[in-house]
Amino acid sequence: MYESKIIELLFYLLPALITGLIAYYFFNLHTRNEEGRRRFLLHKETKKNALPLRLQAYERMALFLERINPAKLLVRIAPASADKDQYESLLISTIENEFDHNISQQIYISDECWNVIKASKNATIQLIRKAGMQSDSASKLREGLLNELLDKQPPSNAALGYIKKEVGELW
Repeated sequence: MYESKIIELLFYLLPALITGLIAYYFFNLHTRNEEGRRRFLLHKETKKNALPLRLQAYERMALFLERINPAKLLVRIAPASADKDQYESLLISTIENEFDHNISQQIYISDECWNVIKASKNATIQLIRKAGMQSDSASKLREGLLNELLDKQPPSNAALGYIKKEVGELW
């Protein structure tokens, strides 16, 4: 009689146990889905808020590249004297100051793009130094830089093209 009561109790407990396990499985599944949905919505919202910041960073870096374009730099910054070393230093310090002013933008753009921008800045400085070695006055330095740009594109154009390509990929 005692065994029949235990078996009867098991028959009553078995459906409740199965129902409990199924409920636990579905509740766990629902919780994971809700967590994934919340994570997706948070990621979507973050991406929506970050896009304007990224675009602004690309705009600022494009402006930087335009400002260090040697042809535009020479028009904007005239030599104060005939001393070519002083003028060369002025041009290079202007480029470095522009770069330092925009250095925080690197957190919004890709590492590869940032490296291309730095390479462009360094190539522009090298172009100025090369022209400085081949001239003896500030006016000859300007003339040498402009002649160099007649033969080839300024380094900032390649970086600007890279920025345009990356911005195009954001859409």
